[in-house]
Amino acid sequence: MRSDVDSVRHLPACGYRRLRWRNGLGWTREIHAAGSEGPGGDGWDWRLSIAEIEADAAYSAFPGTDREQVLLSGDGLVLDFGHGDLRPLLPPHGRQRFGGEVPVTARLQLGRAEVFNLMWRPARAAPRLWHRPLVGSMLLFAEPGDCWAVHVMAGQAMLDGGRAAPLLERGDSVLLDASHARSRYMLEGSGELLLVQVAAGSGAGAGVAQ
Repeated sequence: MRSDVDSVRHLPACGYRRLRWRNGLGWTREIHAAGSEGPGGDGWDWRLSIAEIEADAAYSAFPGTDREQVLLSGDGLVLDFGHGDLRPLLPPHGRQRFGGEVPVTARLQLGRAEVFNLMWRPARAAPRLWHRPLVGSMLLFAEPGDCWAVHVMAGQAMLDGGRAAPLLERGDSVLLDASHARSRYMLEGSGELLLVQVAAGSGAGAGVAQ
């Protein structure tokens, strides 16, 4: 089992950068931006963040990107695309995928909600996202050029017996890369995870084993 320090990047929740939405109507906590020109810049190939939605608000437009969102907490919301096109993100972990250039307004069901936000430029990155329980152990296989992002939604997880990264707690994330050879990583613990596999360009092979 490979656990090279250079191929693992621990991203604790306390280190996420809190930024204003592009349109100024809300806040987001940026987990990671790959290829970014700088924190909060728009030169990224793909990006992970957590949107804080405290009132009904229009989302910022991101032409040339695709988006996928997963409800993390709260009573849910509805994405209003106009003309009667309403798409819910309801508890426990509803999800939706849509184009970043499409006008959409988030309408809260009751109170505040938090949403995991995956954004990417299709010409540069091809991500896939899974919501998985963690009960015992799970293997992730990274092909050369791939990147995995693991976000702990609930519970705790250890990577490679704790040798490759500190204990991951609720809200933490970790990035796993394979440079020149296929790499295998073991996650152990109990809870719920969001797994994002990113390949360059188009296509990403399945690589989750339980």
